[in-house]
Amino acid sequence: MFGDFNEKLAKLVVEYAVGIKPNDLVFITSPANAEGLIREVYREAIKAGGHVIRTDISIPGTNELLYRHGTEAQIKYIDPLETEFVKKITKTIHIYSSYNTRALTNIDPKLKTMRQQARKEYNEIFFARSAEGELKWTLCPYPCLSFAQEASMGIEEYTEFVYKALALDKKDPIAHWKKVEKVHAKIIKVLDKGKEMRFVGEDTDITFGIEGRKWINCCGHINLPDGEVFTGPHEDGVNGTIRFTYPGIYMGQEIENIWLKFKDGKVVDYDASRGKELLKKVLEIENANILGELAVGTNYGIQRFTKNMLFDEKMGGTIHLALGMGYPESGSTNKSSIHWDILKDMKSDDSIIYLDGEEIYKAGKWLLE
Repeated sequence: MFGDFNEKLAKLVVEYAVGIKPNDLVFITSPANAEGLIREVYREAIKAGGHVIRTDISIPGTNELLYRHGTEAQIKYIDPLETEFVKKITKTIHIYSSYNTRALTNIDPKLKTMRQQARKEYNEIFFARSAEGELKWTLCPYPCLSFAQEASMGIEEYTEFVYKALALDKKDPIAHWKKVEKVHAKIIKVLDKGKEMRFVGEDTDITFGIEGRKWINCCGHINLPDGEVFTGPHEDGVNGTIRFTYPGIYMGQEIENIWLKFKDGKVVDYDASRGKELLKKVLEIENANILGELAVGTNYGIQRFTKNMLFDEKMGGTIHLALGMGYPESGSTNKSSIHWDILKDMKSDDSIIYLDGEEIYKAGKWLLE
């Protein structure tokens, strides 16, 4: 039924998302279970004239082995060649799939945090080059059994869900995402003039200083599927409280009913009905108590929570905040080893977004013309 999935997605990724050109230095990374999609992406990259200089295919269980048997020095070790590599590549394609989404659930959070912090320099180089336009990257999904199971779907049902979320069911998927880009541009034209944004909803009343910050149009060039507008709030300009509707998922572990209180940009109090100790450890990571992103989901074709943030954060009628690293292209200056998105539903009648005191969004819908 979806026999053209790999071919259509590979063309969308190569021609539209990253736009591979002759002599681009291309890096493809993926778990091995996405073999068919890897092959088609490789084919399209070569046809476009790119040089695929590395294809990194991960084998299931290797991360678990590192955490279970590695020394602290091994867990912290980052190959210096990787840091040099990220300074050279011009296009990166991450295929997102999994054999077991819970493989690292019982690994000590301290070890996972240690590994994240060790990759800080790599991440900073990666996102700085991305902000400067020197490196284009995309993250795209492959429908696998573990993702289907997390979403409480059968594999055919889940494949259909992914197919439609990517707009592969459209006659011309590229034309669809170009249309999304135009719709977002109208919204951003208003948001870019704002000084302060306020979210109000259940157990939520929080303000963000956004003056001078740039809103980013997410229309399929970085994430696939896409559908959001975001910016980086002022690092000292976030005040108030927010309760997140959906569980935060940090490296395979769920933290439920997260509540955060901010003062002058920093988390000063927090709570969770489950996973509070893990939340505490996350907030102890350098600058993870500061927001790097605030965003509004615009993809109304995604209507259910799947425990996969690649899809969930794009849901129309939701907002999400990210603790930790911000994207430099938005104006954010926050640097951290993590960027952790947490999601809140905004479809209830009392859920409102204000821009400089004016109501611009209510019950999951934009009020802008």
